[in-house]
Amino acid sequence: MRSEDNEKHETSGTEKQQNGCSDVIASSVEMHDASTEHRDIAEGKNEAEHWNKPFTNVGRLGFAFLSFIIAGMNDGAVGLEEYYNLSYTTVSLVFLTPFVGYSLAAFTNATIHMKLGQRGIAFIAPICHIITYAVLAIHPPWPVLIIINIFSGFGNGACDACFCAWVGVMRKANTIQGFMHACYSVGALLAPMIATSFVVSAKLPWYTFYYVMVGLSVIEWVGLLTTFWHRTGAVHRMNHQDESEKGGVGLREALKSKVTWLCAAFFFAYMGAEVGIGGWVVTFMLRVRNASRYASGVSGTAFWAGMTVGRAGLGFVTERFGERLCITVYLAFAVTFQLLFWLVPNFVVSAVSVAFLGVFLGPLFPGAVMVTAKLLPQRIHVSAIGFAMAIGGTGGTIFPFIIGAIASHAGVGVLQPIILALIALVTIIWLNFPHVNEEERLLLKIGRLIKAVSTIPTKQESV
Repeated sequence: MRSEDNEKHETSGTEKQQNGCSDVIASSVEMHDASTEHRDIAEGKNEAEHWNKPFTNVGRLGFAFLSFIIAGMNDGAVGLEEYYNLSYTTVSLVFLTPFVGYSLAAFTNATIHMKLGQRGIAFIAPICHIITYAVLAIHPPWPVLIIINIFSGFGNGACDACFCAWVGVMRKANTIQGFMHACYSVGALLAPMIATSFVVSAKLPWYTFYYVMVGLSVIEWVGLLTTFWHRTGAVHRMNHQDESEKGGVGLREALKSKVTWLCAAFFFAYMGAEVGIGGWVVTFMLRVRNASRYASGVSGTAFWAGMTVGRAGLGFVTERFGERLCITVYLAFAVTFQLLFWLVPNFVVSAVSVAFLGVFLGPLFPGAVMVTAKLLPQRIHVSAIGFAMAIGGTGGTIFPFIIGAIASHAGVGVLQPIILALIALVTIIWLNFPHVNEEERLLLKIGRLIKAVSTIPTKQESV
């Protein structure tokens, strides 16, 4: 009996040791990921990341760009009005419901980062895209279509905050932000072209477009999850130790900042103007300028092409001369071309004006992200930018809905004064942004460097 008891005791002791070893191994793996990624980022010098340093950033940026292309294709896809036999007001609901998803993303983004890191966003956001487009591909009843867009709103809001905050502290961030947001415009440019080729040329139903979206979203999911696999919650907490020590995730602190609210108001008005034009310019040209269906489609393409050129090309200019001067100049040109678009009742003038309007509206969004990142401490970037983008996404859903609702009674010509008012509001908000104090930024960087050096373990401790 005694030998059996001894054997049981030894067995239970062995099991406890094995369980303890498993916990240690799991913890060690997480810490290994964190320490490896931390070294990968900083290389012991606390240097800002580059687009190609560490080298894995090349793949990460590539799939982040794909996420923005998908978001643009989501917003640029149209053609529901005739299939569902809907009024302007009813079809405008498709712009409104993503607001719920954006709002959820605003209040959960920081928590996801603290618990799961960028890996969590890389897993959750593409899944939201896949769910949305898989349901749309089976052309459900209209109420289901409206509700399912909440998922795409959440996915887009999560990606926006995550990748803009990440890129915002990179070297040459203005240029990279410009290219990343240009990808959104590329997506919005491609969507109607692909959808039109399916429906008109191939005589396929409109929902076949979403088969392509499902495929792209699966590629996005695999790519983001693979490249961001080591960006765990442990990595994020290590790089944001102040937040972890305070027990918060930064949203409360971010909401106390005037800059966060200014950025949110800027995005709210800006995205209302951008998505409002992109969503209704074709209908405006068709009904008000009496253009052909083909010519109207070309004008919509011209707007998104202008956005792409402005974001990719003017990012270099903004990097060289600074956001304060450049965005002020871009806004002045945007107001000028919007007035031409509205007041000259000629299709050619309108088409050219809306293209240049896209060029000068394009770099405003990435430029505002950069100013916000410079004005706020890095520990609240995800929270502040995520909240601001969620509010911006709200503007991008509410104002197209308002335009559609008013157009049902007063005609689609109401697009013009609403867009002009929104651009004017963006200008007023921009002029109220605080100036970036270069001396304070330098002191802040020195403080971060000293803190980072003090937290690097010595060789003896690591051994």
